[in-house]
Amino acid sequence: MTLAPESPTTGHDVDVRFSPDGTPLAIRHDGRIWMVDPDIHTARWFTRDAWWETRYRVTVGTGDLVSVEHWQVQARSSGAHTELHTFTLRREPLAEHWQLESIS
Repeated sequence: MTLAPESPTTGHDVDVRFSPDGTPLAIRHDGRIWMVDPDIHTARWFTRDAWWETRYRVTVGTGDLVSVEHWQVQARSSGAHTELHTFTLRREPLAEHWQLESIS
């Protein structure tokens, strides 16, 4: 299934490349590379997971089990004159991959 700006859905795994300071640089989704525009403000925020519903069982000291990380960035498909799209990304606690929440 292809996720396109015309039919955004959520929950697709994406690869995100970050700069040394932790800012997203590029997103790989559905075989395409989307370059984050460095001149447009990006937003980062955290929400809390409902830990009492997930019932994670881990040893003490494993890490943060409740902070869900989000990024919203403006990116364009590789190519000089392509249209910008807003990507909202999310990473669950202990997840190894980012998920694409929406494209608009």
